[in-house]
Amino acid sequence: MSALALSVVLSFVSAVAYAGGAIVQEQVALSSSGARQYAPLRRPGWWAAVGLNGLGAVLHVVALAYGPLSLVQPLGALTIVFALPMAALFVGRRAGATAWRGALMATLGLAGLLALVGASGAQSLDGPQRVAAAVGTVVAVVTLIVAARAAHRHPAVRSILLATASGVAFGMSSVFTKTVAVDWAGGVSAADLPSLAVIGVLATAGMLLSQASYRGAGLAAPLATLTVVNPVVAAAIGITMFGETFRYGTTGTALALSCGVVAAGGLILLTTERLAREHEATAGAVTADRQAAPVTADTGAVPVAADEPAVEQAVGRQADDPAELLLAELTVPEDVTLPVTVPAAAAGPDAADPAAVPLMPYAPFYGGPYVPVPASDRHLARVRS
Repeated sequence: MSALALSVVLSFVSAVAYAGGAIVQEQVALSSSGARQYAPLRRPGWWAAVGLNGLGAVLHVVALAYGPLSLVQPLGALTIVFALPMAALFVGRRAGATAWRGALMATLGLAGLLALVGASGAQSLDGPQRVAAAVGTVVAVVTLIVAARAAHRHPAVRSILLATASGVAFGMSSVFTKTVAVDWAGGVSAADLPSLAVIGVLATAGMLLSQASYRGAGLAAPLATLTVVNPVVAAAIGITMFGETFRYGTTGTALALSCGVVAAGGLILLTTERLAREHEATAGAVTADRQAAPVTADTGAVPVAADEPAVEQAVGRQADDPAELLLAELTVPEDVTLPVTVPAAAAGPDAADPAAVPLMPYAPFYGGPYVPVPASDRHLARVRS
């Protein structure tokens, strides 16, 4: 087998290992809660996922040793394509048409983008650049985590934010790994110990955040986000700090931007597909609650509590007239009366006592208070000249 064919085979196996690790992580996340959603250390499945991800990383590095970067890196984007059928086969999680379209768009866009990134000479970051990169990465990751905690009521949005933070951590870990590898080409130095510590912290943070991103959000959306963000961040740092450029000049740059748009569109499709599923699940739960509640046959009204006898009696009769139900809900004190004054013209020695004028009470009239017009007593004595 030629070196090129071996690198292709290793890249495919690496993508399968990454996909298997993601599926196991998602299954572990379904049954983990609280602080364990980040690091379920007592779960053997989580350690199996860590082993699969580590195997994928080792195979990817070996593939890079046998094949060109322009071939191996795009093949690494096949993780999401392998993950969907593997999830349907092993755990019975089938993806819809929208998820498949989003996954294919994200994979093709990422593969095209990585294929257009040109290689550069061996370069390393100096001290100030390493400090700036580390501080900027920490700020970005912490900001994304805070935003994810604020969006805890929307699992899909929270998942995308955590997966983005994980991708940033993994991508910057690759940048520092390349820096240390370039430094070690001239001999191992103790000055690289801080960079090694940063690599360990970022790799661990990326693993923990990726585990948390699978909780309550399915497999496709967080995996695609992580798969795209990781190499894009590394490529962006390579272009800005290592002097890497896109192939084919201006044409290659335009094609790379187009590929980036395609990959972003795929991520948007995956996110909206998950949001639509959440909306359907919420609507289904509300419908089930309404169906479980007893309602009347004619009016559809839910029975009231037992401490409201008037309304309960009206509903019990299943009244056809809605006004009767409304009247039953009203409670008007019986002693509320309307004070009526006798006109001054009627006052006189033979006039009746004003207190003798009947006081008309308020009465409910189809939901509103009825205020009657004062009526004079027909038994009042007439004044004759």
